[in-house]
Amino acid sequence: MMADMKRMLFLAGLLAMLGAAAAGCAYSTSRGRVDENIQRVYVEYLDNHTPEPNIGVDLTNAIIESIQVDNTLKVVSEADADAIINGRVTRYNLKPLGARQDLTVNEYQVQIAVMLSFNVRATGETIFKDKRFLGTGVYVLDDPTGQTTERTAKTEAGREIVIDILAIVVEDW
Repeated sequence: MMADMKRMLFLAGLLAMLGAAAAGCAYSTSRGRVDENIQRVYVEYLDNHTPEPNIGVDLTNAIIESIQVDNTLKVVSEADADAIINGRVTRYNLKPLGARQDLTVNEYQVQIAVMLSFNVRATGETIFKDKRFLGTGVYVLDDPTGQTTERTAKTEAGREIVIDILAIVVEDW
């Protein structure tokens, strides 16, 4: 039950930040795609090759929700899809960034890496294969303001990844 609540909070935060970033960047939801024959996409759940539990599921859900919010492509079942997105989470790392005067680490950077492929079902064409997406977020241990935690840093890293994925899947190809 608690894990479900954490996952929901993670996704809610990710979507809120995605919306804020998109609005702040004057992101367009216009149909900028090259191939108008691809209108429906299936997103496979990302394989998790990290020790971080549920990160593949959380990122997959965030990708699906961002595509739905963008509304350029429709997310459908695999059988109904024109194209398929699949991949894996390859890294979840905490990198020490800062230390106190006693040399104990008190600031970390969350680093998440994802590898994705995007394939057209009808032709077998690969739009991109094993494209790497990276995201980072920073947090301070025992932040006196309570505003930065590993969870908020993870959300920030995930937001960066989802924005980059959406830009490539919807706009660049």
